[in-house]
Amino acid sequence: MMSSPKVTESTKLSDTGRPLYQQVKEHIVSKITNGVWQPAMKIDSEAELVASTGVSRMTVNRALRELTAEGRLIRRQGQGTFVAESKPQSALLEIHSIAREIEERGGKYSCSVHLLQEEKARPELAESMGLEPYTTVFHSVIVHKDNGLPIQLSSRFINPDIAPDYLKQDFTSITPNEYLLSLVPISSVEHVVEALIPEMWIRELLEINSSEPCLALYRKTWVGDVIATNSTFYYPGSRYTLGSKFTPTTSGIIQVT
Repeated sequence: MMSSPKVTESTKLSDTGRPLYQQVKEHIVSKITNGVWQPAMKIDSEAELVASTGVSRMTVNRALRELTAEGRLIRRQGQGTFVAESKPQSALLEIHSIAREIEERGGKYSCSVHLLQEEKARPELAESMGLEPYTTVFHSVIVHKDNGLPIQLSSRFINPDIAPDYLKQDFTSITPNEYLLSLVPISSVEHVVEALIPEMWIRELLEINSSEPCLALYRKTWVGDVIATNSTFYYPGSRYTLGSKFTPTTSGIIQVT
């Protein structure tokens, strides 16, 4: 006996003037907040969301990627997309996508990938990542741009156990942050900021002169007890500012955004 086909509820989006991907995000979040999709529950597939909302697959994919990066969803290759469990307290320090930041303020995001390769971790790097010296790590160097102007250079070292397919990704279509956050939830983050005059190769990629200072943001992320990434982000002082909002919570934890 053949089983009945799954019926997808129609929720065609209206022309409100807001971006369609944002409306798809709101549609998904409303189902989560209303309890239709519970934590750990598998949600509709991309094809089903396309059919129910009446938008393109690219639009649905963007909505799912952004909700994954925000920690609302978890995408598992070959299995589907699931509602994320409640975030641990150690994940209160938010990591934002620079592509989304640029687009939200009306800019046009682009990037250039200057390095994407496997390397052997030198002793100092290995120690900072809790690895044995000369253990294999992945390394990427990417310049992120706003309307063609470089505003951030990211140099990331990644533990291959956390993201074994990192080197296979097209980071001109998805940022490393978005990709990494789609794989596993980050449990801890460490940030240190320093003002400095960067090395020549960094100045050349950022297209700045020898006297312009940069803000350097050093970031480590953990997945459980494992250090997942060790990254440095360079921002030209004349083009970018770093800011945070601190919100005390009822438990005494300070939330940073």
